[in-house]
Amino acid sequence: MAKMMLLVIDSFGIGATDDCEKYEEPANCTANTYKRIREEKGDILKIPTLYSLGLGTLVDDKPSPDNAYGYSKLVHHPAETYLGHQEIAGSIPKKANKRLMKDIHRDMKRALQKKGYDVRYPFDDNPVLLVNEAAVIGDNLESAVGNIINVTADFKKMPFSEVKRLGETVRANVDTTRVIAFGGPHTSIQHILSCVKNKKEVQWGVDAPEAHVYGEGYEVTHMGYGVEIDKQFPTIAAKHGLRVHRLGKTADVLHGDGPADPIVDTTELLDKVTESYKNEKNDAAFLVNIQETDLAGHAEDVDWYCDLLNRTDKWLAHFIPQMNADDILIIMADHGNDPGIGHSNHTRENVPVLIVGDKVKKTTIGARDTMADVGATFSDFFGLPPTAEGTSFLGDVVYK
Repeated sequence: MAKMMLLVIDSFGIGATDDCEKYEEPANCTANTYKRIREEKGDILKIPTLYSLGLGTLVDDKPSPDNAYGYSKLVHHPAETYLGHQEIAGSIPKKANKRLMKDIHRDMKRALQKKGYDVRYPFDDNPVLLVNEAAVIGDNLESAVGNIINVTADFKKMPFSEVKRLGETVRANVDTTRVIAFGGPHTSIQHILSCVKNKKEVQWGVDAPEAHVYGEGYEVTHMGYGVEIDKQFPTIAAKHGLRVHRLGKTADVLHGDGPADPIVDTTELLDKVTESYKNEKNDAAFLVNIQETDLAGHAEDVDWYCDLLNRTDKWLAHFIPQMNADDILIIMADHGNDPGIGHSNHTRENVPVLIVGDKVKKTTIGARDTMADVGATFSDFFGLPPTAEGTSFLGDVVYK
């Protein structure tokens, strides 16, 4: 029985992409997450496994490893975890536009009313919308300005199934990067409304942590712009009965069926991956995201980031020898998050792609134009229909 695993070290970039200046300020195009951590931590950074699997070849021109390796550019814009994973899964999101509630609230209100929703302004002086006295539509206050519209709900007033339908209507009427529909049973619409804030004088939305929507019973769905979910690897796999484990951040940002556990703590997550891998007796895919590295980047905390990389590398050293003869592991990132660049935002960087397994030969896959090649390779490995985008590199990296 064959297994294929994807391990995304969230935000572990290896240098700015060639097209960085088309999307970013010139200063951001000096980003290199890996080298920044290495320069600041020196010998405290101990990642010999990753380095020997091809990272050293990519960043320091060391001799080629005994496995397959390469790197990938990004197609999606901006450099973002949700959209990055949609690309990895085999689709390329459309280029979105920045939108704010202050500019779109009137059109959104009319669109929702046409769908039969009761919509009103809960405050006289800001543009957030209250829908069916149960959910608030506003700007996402944690993202870059204009990237995301949130639907924040009280599940006691509106069940998650209805929140998702509301989110789909919002998604159909705005071309932002993302719409996030979420909520929980341990808050109230009154408390959610009390947490509506103005940020940077242009954003109006709910402070979600303060609104107490997270915790037990919390549910969320992310909806990207122009994303072909039905033609991504996890959805294709579900349609064909292949079991797919989504562990870590992938449980939140990738669509699909099968076991899903959004574990944040890195040690707990990797222990769960080992356990799930050993217990799985059939053909299966494992899609894993280590989220804490991204959190460390956002916190601009080089020490924390270094510790997480050390733990991940130590786990890989123990896990790889336990893989079965037919199994393949792909280690990569989804973008960068240089913790020393001078701000806490993602950075547009190339990402390593390291491919490991007994059947994987010593070769390079070169520079891939899109991370969708990974999703295409997963579909190819399991003999499934192709993804919407991407070119499989399976035939280039396994022995015939």
